[in-house]
Amino acid sequence: MTGLHGRAQALLVASVLLASLASAQDRSNEGAFSGSVPTGQATTARLPLSLSDAISRGMKTNLGALVANQDVRSAQAARGVALSRLLPNVTAGVSEESQQIDLAAFGLSLPGFPKVVGPFGLTDARVVASQPILDFKSIYNTRSATADQKAASLSAQDAHDIVALVVTGLYLQAGAGASRIETARAQVKAAQAVYDQAADFRKNGVVPAIEVLRAQVELQTEQQRLISYQNDVDKLKLRLARAIGLPDGQPFDLTDTIPYSPLPSLTLEDAVARAYTSRMDYQSAEARVTAAELSRKAADAGRLPTAAFNGNYGDIGPTLDNSHGTFAATVSVSVPLFQGGRVKNEVVQADAEVERRKAELAELRGRIAYEIRAAYLDLDAAGRQTQVARSTIDLAQQQLTQSQDRFAAGVTGNLEVVQAQEAVATANENYISSLYVYNAAKATLGRSIGNAEKSIPSLLQGGIQ
Repeated sequence: MTGLHGRAQALLVASVLLASLASAQDRSNEGAFSGSVPTGQATTARLPLSLSDAISRGMKTNLGALVANQDVRSAQAARGVALSRLLPNVTAGVSEESQQIDLAAFGLSLPGFPKVVGPFGLTDARVVASQPILDFKSIYNTRSATADQKAASLSAQDAHDIVALVVTGLYLQAGAGASRIETARAQVKAAQAVYDQAADFRKNGVVPAIEVLRAQVELQTEQQRLISYQNDVDKLKLRLARAIGLPDGQPFDLTDTIPYSPLPSLTLEDAVARAYTSRMDYQSAEARVTAAELSRKAADAGRLPTAAFNGNYGDIGPTLDNSHGTFAATVSVSVPLFQGGRVKNEVVQADAEVERRKAELAELRGRIAYEIRAAYLDLDAAGRQTQVARSTIDLAQQQLTQSQDRFAAGVTGNLEVVQAQEAVATANENYISSLYVYNAAKATLGRSIGNAEKSIPSLLQGGIQ
């Protein structure tokens, strides 16, 4: 295994982690969680940024969370529209009319009576009210809209869990990149020392020129690696800044390092059971099933009679000061007899939506169990890899020390030193990658369990809430 393999593994896990964030969201919103609405003005002072600060900022500015909040407002408005169909509808108006009537046009011709009447005026000031008395379709539609509003609210809470996962993933990636820079700097320093030693030996005629060239190649290789790591971290920090709404150009430093900590004693079965009660996307899916079932009842209620009240009261006359009050009150019952199959097909359409929502709920239930099981597998494998990699670093460092001593003593050339340096670099890279994969699996587990804003930081610290 090489260092490049370790980085490829870490990048693959990062891709999987970030790809899972759209599991409860509409496909059109997948990219929303990588963006934000920046707030504030950039300053020259470097901002200290902890993981909890980053998550808190993301909750307020991340585009995915903001879009979910607007979805809640839209669902609330839709419920208000549905509810309005059950409430009184009152309008008021005043009309002024002037008429002239040709009686002959209506076939009226009376001796001694003018053929044309008018012009004359008519003023009418009136309040009109209507109120459904019994409308099962509107009742069920209102209940369905209420369930949809609840589902949207739960989805917005789930969006916060996704923000916590995204921000944590980006923070972990940037932190792993910073660790790579530290180890790369140490490798450059060590390679520089070997090069200086080889150059001194060459001046004294102790070693051939190839030893100096080999040491120089290794030094420049480490310098290139350091430059690459620095560029990677700068771009990762840009992605993190975009996700949490930092103003463009704001410098910041990561203040939290996430060390290895064992997984708390939370069994897989307990984690799955907890997820079914804590995951907001699961509860949202249940609410959407309820909403669909109520919509089906609303469609079926199209066959039922409806009753309504209609009434008006106002003054009517040639002028307002020469008018008289009039009113009308009507209670009507409407019984549908033939609707051309409209209700039947609306019921079929609504029933298809119910079955779709039920299938989505069943799929989500299975996906939650899969996500938790996969996270536990990753935790087990990455945890053991991290422990082995930690031991490998110590062994590789001992190998490097011994090869440097042998080279200094003239027992061997610096090829052995260069190989030992590469072994140290590979061991460090494998440790950083394994630790990142381990912590990323913890973050994924926190998201899979639910209440990620609290469970992810708790898991990363070796606990669980």
